[in-house]
Amino acid sequence: MPSLDQAKVSEWVDCVARSYGKKLGRVTYIFVGDERILEVNRQFLGHDYFTDIITFDYTEREYISGDLFISLDTVRTNAEQLGVPYENELHRIVIHGILHLCGINDKGPGEREVMEAAENKALALLASMKTGQ
Repeated sequence: MPSLDQAKVSEWVDCVARSYGKKLGRVTYIFVGDERILEVNRQFLGHDYFTDIITFDYTEREYISGDLFISLDTVRTNAEQLGVPYENELHRIVIHGILHLCGINDKGPGEREVMEAAENKALALLASMKTGQ
């Protein structure tokens, strides 16, 4: 299991959600390995490949809610390939799922850039929360 400061992450996620006019409902983080994420991807999405996160969105009105399946194996691989600390990549993936719950997509034309900008803004907020600024 990843070592995350659960209170800080929860506060951060709540701040990000509020910045999109949303309130934090029930969000479940399910940390798995590559084999399990592949099973979920095949079973529910019909995709036959590994991924870092699969977000099941149960959001109703302004309350974000969902299940976030996160492959810790893929997060580790991504961190190594990108040359970033594992914790940073894990935070990026967590907030990626939250941003999906807030209504941001990343599959259509230009959407990936919007998602990346939103991730970077949220990660900057987390960094400022850690330093108390």
